[in-house]
Amino acid sequence: MQLEFHQLDRRWEHLRVRHAARQRRLLASLAESGQQTPIVVVAAEDQADRYVVIDGYKRIVALEQLGRDTVEAVVWPMSEAGAVLLDRSLRLSEHETALEVGWLLAELERRFDYGLDELARRFDRSVSWVSRRLALAEVLPEAIQQQVREGKILAQVAMKFLVPVARQSLEDCQRMATIFAEHHCDTRQAGQLYGAWRKGSPAIRKRILDDPELFFKTQRQAEEKAPAGTGAELLRDLEMVVAIVNRAQRQLTGADVTELDDQQAKVARHQIERIQKQLRRIDEEILPEKKPHVEPSATHRDSGTEHAASEQTGDRAGAGDLARGGAQSPPLELQRGAGTAPNREGRTSPPTDPGAFRPMQGESRASP
Repeated sequence: MQLEFHQLDRRWEHLRVRHAARQRRLLASLAESGQQTPIVVVAAEDQADRYVVIDGYKRIVALEQLGRDTVEAVVWPMSEAGAVLLDRSLRLSEHETALEVGWLLAELERRFDYGLDELARRFDRSVSWVSRRLALAEVLPEAIQQQVREGKILAQVAMKFLVPVARQSLEDCQRMATIFAEHHCDTRQAGQLYGAWRKGSPAIRKRILDDPELFFKTQRQAEEKAPAGTGAELLRDLEMVVAIVNRAQRQLTGADVTELDDQQAKVARHQIERIQKQLRRIDEEILPEKKPHVEPSATHRDSGTEHAASEQTGDRAGAGDLARGGAQSPPLELQRGAGTAPNREGRTSPPTDPGAFRPMQGESRASP
């Protein structure tokens, strides 16, 4: 059905985060092809001939910018609360930060008087999960939350950096939010400033917030001067690995994850084994391998190829020689197993490694 804009009740619009680039792409698509997907509405219970918009706020804004008078809509025959929860379940594939989920929970709590138990039941989560996300929406000042909604500050940046700062100092949180908005900081830049603030003394924190331009300039100069192969990228990647492992641990200990069935547990153990193997290989590349003990009578040259070649003469001795010498010593067994390759592990996976070429299996969906 066609609805005019004055018939639309946009009471849920403040829960949406604006993305300027996405909005521009949507505007161009609507200008070229017209509206292809209808918005979703429900009939307003308190107003005749009015409809509460459940999904499609970005399309409405774009159509208004194009000067259109009406919008194509589909009406869901259900209550407003039921429609909001259904819409969210249909959009689970989209990335939602915990802060955005906290906004939705807070609005449902305020408008429909849902308690923690009811919210936990409707979202199929624990009460502690609901409480933590509600706390995220409450700890940040409203002015900062509005900047996140307007797209001036990334929701991920607000959740990861501004929330912990707000718990320590609201004044520093507000100043940091202003810096993030004015400098259009992405997650990496915001993380650099937050990391320096967190590790710094009160005097250092004040200097960073007083002169953020100098801080960012110093960071850029350090990155430009850093020569290739310094290991900075490796260290950043390893920090990301640690963060991911910590998040997985929190999911297991936070009573937010349902019990894994046998197949999921098997897949999880397989992935853990693969991670352990890769980390061992990285460790072997970083730390020099310990040299095996060599008897004084042996050759002093430490080349694995030459050593293996010298031992092969003994390996070709007849059975009588083996009988006189008794069982082979452990060093001979190791060299025979290694062949002529250098005595170093971890360059490639052995052909029998069950995870070497196996495609990644599906993972269970993580909490938002």
